Amino acid sequence: MADRITIQLTEVVGSTLCVASEDGIKVFTQIVDAINNRRKVRLSFLNVESLTSAFLNAAIGQLYGQFSEEAIRTSMSVSDIEQDDLILLKRVIDTAKLYFKSPDQFAAARQEIFEDEPEK
Repeated sequence: MADRITIQLTEVVGSTLCVASEDGIKVFTQIVDAINNRRKVRLSFLNVESLTSAFLNAAIGQLYGQFSEEAIRTSMSVSDIEQDDLILLKRVIDTAKLYFKSPDQFAAARQEIFEDEPEK
């Protein structure tokens, strides 16, 4: 068994469009399996034409609810990613870290926002 694997996002998704959270969950499952088996993971964004925060939240953001930031940082790396996509990934990671640090605070803020919306 190799101690490092590469997850080619377009192969897992079956498309160059990494947009659906359902596809992100497929990637998440593979990452979790690798980390639990003490393997290093390289996520390859090669040939990804479209990327959304919904996909990244499902694939990567929720990792911060299961593993420490240190475990993720030492176990996972990314490659072949466009600059705009890297910025989006960083935003997703920063938000996930904040959320999993205090999910109750996020839930309260969300509740406050939706209570303030006028009814249609």
